[in-house]
Amino acid sequence: MPNDQMLRRWRRIDVPGLELMTLSRDGSGLRIRSTVIHAGAESFGLRYCWELDASWRTRSLCVDRTDAIEQSLRIERTGDTSWRVDGADRPDLAGCHEVDVSATPFCNTLAIRHLGIAGGELLALFVDAPALTCQPSRQRYEPLGPRAWRYLDQGVSAGFTARLDLDEHGLVLKYEHLFEAF
Repeated sequence: MPNDQMLRRWRRIDVPGLELMTLSRDGSGLRIRSTVIHAGAESFGLRYCWELDASWRTRSLCVDRTDAIEQSLRIERTGDTSWRVDGADRPDLAGCHEVDVSATPFCNTLAIRHLGIAGGELLALFVDAPALTCQPSRQRYEPLGPRAWRYLDQGVSAGFTARLDLDEHGLVLKYEHLFEAF
């Protein structure tokens, strides 16, 4: 990334919704700050701050509901694939390689970077955005070309599949059925 800061905007294409994300880089890693407005049948607002190391691996994620429901969630990596949620160790999430938040396409970048160009399968720490709950979810990413991937959910939404088109930084430009950058 040529600049120390990058702005990305996504719109939902299945229901009304927007996300405005700022990605900043410093010597120790990356910080992602974002605001999400989901105006579908289940309307909600979120604000998150995602801290990554220099290898784009989650260090921590703080998510706050910004609508009438006042709720927060804090996730911290405590080992290679171990996690703490809201200050409590979560052995049920052991083995999860990366975090996947349902309300943003940003997390697909983390999974793809983790798997590398060959793609494959990983266990994700899935965050249901409106409920701010966590559970493991098996996911598969298959490369279709230099900047195109097929995502297959084998866990929470088993059977869901979508094409992901990425920009030169590995950020999602288009997430079939759900999101597009603008």
